[in-house]
Amino acid sequence: MAHEQAEAEGPIDAFRQFFALQRDVLVLSLAMFAFSLGFQMTSRYLPEYIVALGASGFVVGLFGTVGNIISAVYPYPGGAVSDRIGSRYTLTIFGLLSTLGFGFWFLAPAIGTIELAGVSLPPWIWIFVGLFLAQAWKSFGLGATFAVVKQATDPSRLAAGFASTETFRRTAFLIGPVLAAVLIGFHPDFTVNFQYVLGVAVVFGAIGTVVQHFLYDASSDTIGDSFEGLDQIRQDLRDMPEELRPLLVGDTLVRFANGMVYVFFVLVVTRFLSVDVEMTVFVGGFTYPIDLPPEAFFGYLLGVEMVVALLVMAPAAKAAEYVGLKPVVAIGFAVYALFPIVLINTPESTLALILVFAFSGLRFAGLPSHKALIVGPAEQDTGGRVTGMYYLLRNTMVIPSAALGGYLWDFVSPEITFTVASVIGLVGTGYFLLFGKEFDAYR
Repeated sequence: MAHEQAEAEGPIDAFRQFFALQRDVLVLSLAMFAFSLGFQMTSRYLPEYIVALGASGFVVGLFGTVGNIISAVYPYPGGAVSDRIGSRYTLTIFGLLSTLGFGFWFLAPAIGTIELAGVSLPPWIWIFVGLFLAQAWKSFGLGATFAVVKQATDPSRLAAGFASTETFRRTAFLIGPVLAAVLIGFHPDFTVNFQYVLGVAVVFGAIGTVVQHFLYDASSDTIGDSFEGLDQIRQDLRDMPEELRPLLVGDTLVRFANGMVYVFFVLVVTRFLSVDVEMTVFVGGFTYPIDLPPEAFFGYLLGVEMVVALLVMAPAAKAAEYVGLKPVVAIGFAVYALFPIVLINTPESTLALILVFAFSGLRFAGLPSHKALIVGPAEQDTGGRVTGMYYLLRNTMVIPSAALGGYLWDFVSPEITFTVASVIGLVGTGYFLLFGKEFDAYR
């Protein structure tokens, strides 16, 4: 793997730098692209899908909390399975499980309500079942990905290294929701439309599984030691670099705030504001009427968000080399914190929503620097464990956020829910600004 990285000053440079990586890393990243595309096509619409299948706002919040639990507990057993049976077969099994999860989501309306041991199970329960499967592939490689970038990158260029891989991966975050928005326009019934989306996600999951199984060569894979149970967790906790603790506290508060409202973004657009698009566009002497329901418009809004993200990540990573990682991370935290209160107070206007989601895209400016700040202080060959422990702690503490948000959404009001989230996020941002440490290589 090349140790000297090209300057990444914009999205094109970030792509060029990415394709200089080793073949196996490229194969894994291509598989990640396929699964990210399938997941991003579907996951942001699942709250709307759940409500369409008869669930309440509180159930949507519980769905978000279950997702938080999975994110917190999957990585460690995922690593243990990988150590036991090898990377190729682990990736294949997890890929098949994720594809099966997309299939459960697809079949949920057809399965319908069933009686089991005298208990009536509504159709939205299968969305929860599918979630446990669909997130399986994501349980592999979080720490390994961080460790690979750390090993391949000069310490003073960590943010640029992460910008390269993130720019490629986030392209799937752009294409997925926009493709979903196109498919959602095919039928007047959202549930039917979304099944088209899920069918395409199944195809991408299958492609990703095949690509990684037949093209990935795990013979030289040396990442990660065997998982030794709770003793290893306690040791990794003790070994966490002191510089990470203020970042962890601030990041946890910001992510808790985001977790309270993240699953409700689609409901704000489709049900709370209920903004659709009706306009006529004149191009080349021809007239093109545009009529988008709120559900389809939401997909394009996510596309706007990700376009901005792709444009700002690499330049922000370059700027971090001059101003340090901490200011860039703090900007991302601030956007995370402010977005909920801005969104819930947005007027029922197409242009206003486009501008608000463009603003949301700025939060990704701090993502490469944030990753560099996490793994940078780790000793060589410990980046994976440090990253895994960091995310285990953060994601565990964020678990109840969506359930709290669902309770406030259902039993208080959406406005209060989003306002409380912003306040918590701003507290986390302020804490990081006051106590956060800079990575020495960027001083």
